[in-house]
Amino acid sequence: MKHILKSFAVFALAISLTNCGEKKETDAYGNPVEEKTEATTETTVDPLFTKGQELFEGKGTCTACHKPDTKVIGPAIKDIAKIYKEKGASIAAFINEEGEPIVDPTQYETMKTNFAITKAMTAEERKALEIYMMSFE
Repeated sequence: MKHILKSFAVFALAISLTNCGEKKETDAYGNPVEEKTEATTETTVDPLFTKGQELFEGKGTCTACHKPDTKVIGPAIKDIAKIYKEKGASIAAFINEEGEPIVDPTQYETMKTNFAITKAMTAEERKALEIYMMSFE
């Protein structure tokens, strides 16, 4: 009986010593698994995108006729972006009156009234508008 109690005491001591240490995770094969850390990914916004959004909603007066998903006076931005992507065309060129209307030619005369605003923009501003509009899907 003493022998059983000694064996039990040694066994209990051995278990408590192995369980008191730092626990490490292991895979199904007993190999240690490194602790998972969440990687933080920073998303950076293209400054031209931000500038394009500001122009679209402000000085460009584009929101008077264009909405993201709905045709108002002019086509929805997502429809404009889709067609320009499909045709490989440039919105920046169009708003500088260097391209033909390809989305809704029936609205061209209305759009021409805004060319005074868009042609007064710098090439970078027109490119920023294009980047913003082409971001819609």
